Amino acid sequence: MHRIGVLALDGVVPFELAIPARIFGAARDAAGGALYSVTTCSLDGRPVRAEADYALAVGHDASVLADVDTVVVPPSHSLGPVRTEGRLPDALRAAFAAVRPGTRMVAICTGAYVLAAAGLLDGRPATTHWREAERLQRMFTRVRVDPDVLFVDDGDVLTSAGVAAGIDLCLHIVRRDHGSEVANDVARSCVVPPWRDGGQAQYIRRPVPQPTGRGTAPTRAWVLERLAEPVTLADMAAHAKVSVRTFTRRFRDEVGASPGQWLVQQRIERARHLLETTDWPVDTVADRAGLGTGTSLRQHLHTAIGVSPQAYRRTFRTVRPQTPAPGIGPVPGPALARR
Repeated sequence: MHRIGVLALDGVVPFELAIPARIFGAARDAAGGALYSVTTCSLDGRPVRAEADYALAVGHDASVLADVDTVVVPPSHSLGPVRTEGRLPDALRAAFAAVRPGTRMVAICTGAYVLAAAGLLDGRPATTHWREAERLQRMFTRVRVDPDVLFVDDGDVLTSAGVAAGIDLCLHIVRRDHGSEVANDVARSCVVPPWRDGGQAQYIRRPVPQPTGRGTAPTRAWVLERLAEPVTLADMAAHAKVSVRTFTRRFRDEVGASPGQWLVQQRIERARHLLETTDWPVDTVADRAGLGTGTSLRQHLHTAIGVSPQAYRRTFRTVRPQTPAPGIGPVPGPALARR
């Protein structure tokens, strides 16, 4: 069982504090057994003040972090010198010093300040709530802050944007650890979407022109049903009944990426889903995902996540009855969009 330690600091935001226990606690294997154990702690084992008008009793101190496989730092509204000076107080520094090398480190929202102050984000990509991104970048210049995405997975260090993006990140971790079937079951159990289109760019308030028609969501849904077809930007604009220029502008405003970038991303995610859920050859997966050839799929997948299709399949393949070949049975479910 994978052990997760959640560190609650004074000023912790209750919603985000509860996300790891709720998401990871819902992950079950085929026999119904728990896949994770989640332990919540404070630095000294005493109650912590919440960002809301109450305190939270925590039954463990930070010594538990020395024995976990993943540490999660939820956001706090009282980070003090961590946010104002970029340094860890002594007690927090000691807690991090006790964490074993190789432990996976996860920050939700402004928890990224804590990882940055500990030096864990130096030279790495990271994100946080879009309101805090500029400050985080200014204070920690060695961190490559991306304010537009919902989360960043950099292997053993992961960060998310604010509030509900913590759910996206935890579901992604479940999917990375145990595959899409388990993650989808968790999402259904928690009554949340297993994925969300776009990044947090779509939630940033910007002075954009008043829309004169429908948004691009119907066209995105239309495209997802035709990923294996040669859909062009002109096709998308025609479906939305606007010019290519207008469609491109609206699409970027809503999704935070260009139509072309988004389309490639959806095809990669469809390919990942097919690699996980079918026995189809790589060339067939590439064709059904709209990526053309196996060579193209290998290039795109390596660029996106740094592994080959076969390596990805070995890691995430779930044992199940063999999937019928194309033309005999239905195509597996919809693509899993991410970031």
